[in-house]
Amino acid sequence: MLTRLYNSIKNIDRKDYRPVFGGLEILKYIGPGLLVTVGFIDPGNWASNLAAGSAYGYKLLWMVTLSTIMLVILQHNVAHLGIATGLCLSEAATKFTGTFVSRSLLTSAMAASVATSMAEILGGAIALQMLVGIPVKAGSIILMITICILLFTNSYRRLEKWIIGFVSVIGLSFIYELSLTNINWMEAATGWVKPSIPKGSMIVVMSVLGAVVMPHNLFLHSEIIQSRQWNLQDETVIRKQLRFEFLDTLFSMIIGWAINSAMILLAASAFFGNHIRVSELQQAQGLLQPLLGNHAALIFAVALLFSGIASAITSAMAGGSIFAGFYGEPFDIKDNHSRLGALLSLVIAVLVIFLTGDPFKGLVISQMLLSIQLPFTVFFQVHLTSSQKVMGKYANSAFYTAMLLLIGSVITYLNVMLFIDLIS
Repeated sequence: MLTRLYNSIKNIDRKDYRPVFGGLEILKYIGPGLLVTVGFIDPGNWASNLAAGSAYGYKLLWMVTLSTIMLVILQHNVAHLGIATGLCLSEAATKFTGTFVSRSLLTSAMAASVATSMAEILGGAIALQMLVGIPVKAGSIILMITICILLFTNSYRRLEKWIIGFVSVIGLSFIYELSLTNINWMEAATGWVKPSIPKGSMIVVMSVLGAVVMPHNLFLHSEIIQSRQWNLQDETVIRKQLRFEFLDTLFSMIIGWAINSAMILLAASAFFGNHIRVSELQQAQGLLQPLLGNHAALIFAVALLFSGIASAITSAMAGGSIFAGFYGEPFDIKDNHSRLGALLSLVIAVLVIFLTGDPFKGLVISQMLLSIQLPFTVFFQVHLTSSQKVMGKYANSAFYTAMLLLIGSVITYLNVMLFIDLIS
């Protein structure tokens, strides 16, 4: 477990060290949640949110609120696993379950990581096509090389800063876009809290939910949260870790909620009011130009590019963590198993893009694969975090377990319905 700690504290006697939890100490804990956040502001979310806002105005904003609440609970729970046990989800799978069960879960999770990377790289490549006219397949290779350089040449702490920078660019881009439109804030406020399923909107409702809760993020969060640990033997430290982790998760998920909401607000104001339905990312960028001006279209493409790069980095990290879990090892980008897992996630994703003639179809296929795998990860996570054998005194309470199972059931139902609708 000590190998997970930052190089900056590697020479400290960890048994005697006690972090100071006061004043601005919370700022040192902000970061892991933001890496998870980029996973649900990825190009797949862009497509779902723009479709929701352009077709139904502000009426589906409540789905962003509901899915974010569910995400906070699930991500906090899996981070709880990492803090209390010193194991990520993939390591715990290998340690506490039989070979067949663990390998089956991790294999499917690795496939989900590849599917996620495909969507992220594809979104970034589409952005490059918008900006400089590079074909999608050539752009995919450029994106993969860029992501590998960022991932393999940076320490975790520096990489975390890059990700925070990317999230900032995306957020500022949408603030700029919103400043150019006239938002009906009363309707928006109602939409955020009032459930409504307009006729014919079920596919969009389910896609918004399915694009927020993603299996690779659950594996990733349980791993990267351990970059903030000092002493697993000190109960006071663990409890404070749990409290600060929740604040990081809540803060980061609220940022994700705001950016996803901004996408729907932009689409509702710019497109819904003009009776324009958006079904592809290229279409949205092209439509923004005459409606809001050249700068808006440019900012849209730049933000999409940063979204694709940032989310592809985190999906590759998740792939590395999952693959290392086969060997009962933690994620370490300098280790061959972690490095190979990250490469597999990216390289196979690009190969699939080359075999997919229709980029939009590629996004649909990736979402279908995630929909199939997600329930397995969620219920397996609940099984581990509810077990006293795994978690000891930090196991879920009966109420918390019931809440998690309810969330898992809702996700399963909606994702199954989405999958059936996509193949019908």
